[in-house]
Amino acid sequence: MNLSTLNSVYFVGIGGIGMSALAQWFHEAGLFVAGYDKTPSDITSALEALGICVSFSDEVDAIPHEIKADIEKTLIVYTPAIPSTHLGLKYFFCNNFEVVKRSQALGILVKDKNSIAVAGTHGKTSVSSTLAYILSCTKLSCSAFIGGVVKKLKGNVVINPESELVVVEADEFDRSFLTLYPQIAIITAIDADHLDIYKNKEQIVEAFEQFVAQVKPGGKVIIKKGVPLDYSVNNKVTYYTYSITEKADFYTSNIHNDDGEYCFNLVTPVGTVKDLRLGAPGLYNLENAVAALAAAILSGADTNELLIALRSYNGVKRRFDIQIQSSKITLIDDYAHHPAEIEACVNSVKHQYPNKKITGIFQPHLFTRTRDFASEFAESLDLLDELILMPIYPAREKPIEGVTSHIIFDKMNLDNKIICEYNEVEQAVLAVDSDIYLIMGAGDIDRIVQPIKEKLLKKYNISE
Repeated sequence: MNLSTLNSVYFVGIGGIGMSALAQWFHEAGLFVAGYDKTPSDITSALEALGICVSFSDEVDAIPHEIKADIEKTLIVYTPAIPSTHLGLKYFFCNNFEVVKRSQALGILVKDKNSIAVAGTHGKTSVSSTLAYILSCTKLSCSAFIGGVVKKLKGNVVINPESELVVVEADEFDRSFLTLYPQIAIITAIDADHLDIYKNKEQIVEAFEQFVAQVKPGGKVIIKKGVPLDYSVNNKVTYYTYSITEKADFYTSNIHNDDGEYCFNLVTPVGTVKDLRLGAPGLYNLENAVAALAAAILSGADTNELLIALRSYNGVKRRFDIQIQSSKITLIDDYAHHPAEIEACVNSVKHQYPNKKITGIFQPHLFTRTRDFASEFAESLDLLDELILMPIYPAREKPIEGVTSHIIFDKMNLDNKIICEYNEVEQAVLAVDSDIYLIMGAGDIDRIVQPIKEKLLKKYNISE
């Protein structure tokens, strides 16, 4: 694919968080950009506001003329979440357009850049968001493609043609991250997940080791201490570990909470950075910030600039995203959709709000993930004081016989738990008196966060 000869780019699944970032990059580069998505969303509205044409029909007639007119100078980018029966996608394949997956397009965009790729079965969005923000506040600056909306940046993409440094979120789904050859790689976790793609955890570990093997000679690999990885897969790089619980190459000391902010010192291979303050709440955000700081320091960022940037950073949407904070109640929205993520999220809530009643509202994501990790989901959700469990969000999958939310529900030891339909959740939340309301899930549960927030504000007579 020769980017210099392109006039137009069409995205099949443009409303996805990763796809929309690429769409904005090509639009900023001056190309004609259009795309399809299943339903309107805040992301598609933001794209349309930029002048990007978005269609919600998969009919061929909905594809703009500019895309059809010049096959040789048009690129089609699609996400694996789009079914093969999609009429527009079939049209592009049948008419010899150049069609690539999102991961391939990202790999080509950043191949000649000094890239920092953030990988891990969880934590990668929080790390890449933190890193992109704090670097953008330094003289180094950066571009970035992120899998979440950074509040301070008001978006999921940073475009800075003047900087050779680019932060990318490296997704293990569909082995997408194997299109990347970074200068620095961060690995936050390697847990069993996506067992519809990988047969077992061993295959996931193998994929991550292949990713590490692709780090450029002379590069660096930053890995959470204790994550299983064979360092011999790439002996031309330098390895660094990080932790907030034990000594590592980068680790925290003197952690304490001061008026909702985590304050800490960061011990590094070249000395200690003192009196850091993290503006984003949540203990897991602190751990992710350590990984981001390690990458920024190893990239040559000035530590004084990082001190200022980290305190002003206030997080990414749907990652320990506090919607209501009052003396009466707290409402938190989080993307947690894997048992390890739920455990980290609930424990972060308990750490920040000790001795408070926590009511969780959880929407399982994917039939296969629910089937494969039902026991683990039950165990992590048992950490709550009360649970409102929703039906499974299918995303790209078709139903699997016998796989429903009940297989999690029935394995739980928690007494205070109910299952209710999507349209019943708001009333179920209102019927509960709690200290902390914790919304978790990666499906369309995000669409009821605002209605729940409004109803809780009214119930408890809280002014925003």
